[in-house]
Amino acid sequence: MRQSNTYIVIFTLITTVFVGGTLAVTSILLGPQQAKSIEYDTKSQILSAVMQLSDEDDVLGIYDKRIKSLVVNYNGEEVTTDSKGQPLVAEKVDVSKNYKLSREERLLPVFRYMSESDPNKVEAYILPVYGNGLWDRIWGFVALGEQLETMKGVSFGHKGETPGLGARISDDPVIAERYQGKKIYDDKGKLVSVSMVKGEKGEPLDEHHVDGMSGATMTGNGVNRMLMEYLTCYESYFKKVKSQRMAGL
Repeated sequence: MRQSNTYIVIFTLITTVFVGGTLAVTSILLGPQQAKSIEYDTKSQILSAVMQLSDEDDVLGIYDKRIKSLVVNYNGEEVTTDSKGQPLVAEKVDVSKNYKLSREERLLPVFRYMSESDPNKVEAYILPVYGNGLWDRIWGFVALGEQLETMKGVSFGHKGETPGLGARISDDPVIAERYQGKKIYDDKGKLVSVSMVKGEKGEPLDEHHVDGMSGATMTGNGVNRMLMEYLTCYESYFKKVKSQRMAGL
């Protein structure tokens, strides 16, 4: 029996309202849990740049105890409110959106890793980085020592790099270990960053280079561009911190 057009329209409307309402209620109920999961993941990535975390670690507890965050601009000045006058929270700054802006317009979060024995002493500065790999976006966090010249560690992530090749930036801990102890300034004080070389040679390299990944040159080039871009963005902040330190502030 053929149904009338009115019946079909009413049935469609009821179905649409029911499905839409169900999705809305589900979103509201799961919202807090999803937000908590995102918070946990973000803070885990930040801490992973300076320490190895296990499943048993209280990530949120460690973070609250060891991390002090702020937001700066390209000139190295602290920024406390957004364009609407709302307080800025470093953990909530969307680096992927800021990446699309010019350097001068970006908000730049800084996560200071404090000493466990002295909560006023900075052991490392952790900085978010963002860029493009071979297939899609890549990102990460770079930890610099208290002098802001030596890498203490890195934590990388990616959306679509090739498994076993470019995906090693996040899957293979050896890649992150290669950055530890590398210098971002040359002997003349010029910012040169740290570059991944082409190919995997398995040989010791100088203090500004790390071994590459076999078959993943394009991903490595993306990581190199990403690091140089963001270290450049933060350089004014580095200079300001060093200047304040010399002045005893």
